[in-house]
Amino acid sequence: MKSENIDKLAVALNKVQKELKKAVKGHENPYFKSSYSDLGEVWDACRESLSDNGFSVVQAGGVTTTGQPTIVTTLLHSSGQWISGEYLLMPVKSDPQALGSSWTYARRYSLAAIVGIVGDVDDDGEAAM
Repeated sequence: MKSENIDKLAVALNKVQKELKKAVKGHENPYFKSSYSDLGEVWDACRESLSDNGFSVVQAGGVTTTGQPTIVTTLLHSSGQWISGEYLLMPVKSDPQALGSSWTYARRYSLAAIVGIVGDVDDDGEAAM
């Protein structure tokens, strides 16, 4: 999903990606014995560079035609151009806490993916083993 043209967005995003910092992995997951970057740390890694280059981000909840909850992340550029991606949520339970947790997780991963952020140490694959 994107605007008709993304040429100005692409040039500006290239500048952002040259400036991006790695997201600090400041939190521990005792279940997988791994560390991770929370949503705030991902934002800290990109907020200034995005703003300096004319970007804003909107993350909104949605629902598919089959009723599955989603998060839609849209990267907006000051030129009016945009790109967007949808993340399907799969909460473990059907209660507000599980949905909220899924939203936070999806927002973190979607923001990192649409901007191009990586953690300071990428151990996700090893942690899942």
